[in-house]
Amino acid sequence: AGLVGGFAIGALVLTAFGIFGMLSYVVNTRAREIGVRMALGARRQSVVGMVVRYGVAHAVAGMAIGLVVALLATRSIATVLFDVGTSDPATLGAVTLLLIVATLLACWLPARRAAAIDPVEAIRLE
Repeated sequence: AGLVGGFAIGALVLTAFGIFGMLSYVVNTRAREIGVRMALGARRQSVVGMVVRYGVAHAVAGMAIGLVVALLATRSIATVLFDVGTSDPATLGAVTLLLIVATLLACWLPARRAAAIDPVEAIRLE
């Protein structure tokens, strides 16, 4: 159980770094667009919301696919689970909630960086 828990924590950290990296790349490639939005009057909160929504939408789609695959693979999973049902709603809910929290934290840092973009510098970049 400890070994599986360690792998699960490692997978969660890799997931968070992957989401952070993807959103950092998106913010860097869309810096000019974000700068134009801010120059036209977009508030920092709306820019943060735009970036966080983008990251969370992809993560929620991945979580939905993962839940469906987990429920479909219950026969093969049942042999390695002890004292937990194959479709235990509390476990699936807790894992999903943990992934959502990790996703929000990973999305928040690039979103803050996007909101701090200077419109004049962003437009001058290209």
